Amino acid sequence: MKIVSIVVAVILLHFHSVGQDSTTTKMAINKAHKTYTVNAACGTCIFKMKGSSCELAIQWKNQYYFVDGTSIDDHGDAHATDGFCNAAKKATVQGKVKNGKFVATYFKLVETKKQ
Repeated sequence: MKIVSIVVAVILLHFHSVGQDSTTTKMAINKAHKTYTVNAACGTCIFKMKGSSCELAIQWKNQYYFVDGTSIDDHGDAHATDGFCNAAKKATVQGKVKNGKFVATYFKLVETKKQ
């Protein structure tokens, strides 16, 4: 009976971990709307915006905006050597500016070629 209980527990644990979503935000591109390629980084660390913590921001049309709809932690470790707090990255986005923030309906980092 112990073996059966252990096997059932392992199977349930496996299905529970496989069923977990690795990102907190699901964003799908809307082909009916225009996409923009922007610089993305930590607003306070890289773009020198006023803020009290590390927060995702974009540079769009020569302006800086904090981002709603996705967070800095949805895209890897912000404090890694290549993270948003240490380097700006290119991103493809959709959304609009509302109340001084960019409300993202789509946000995806642009793949860069490694040399």
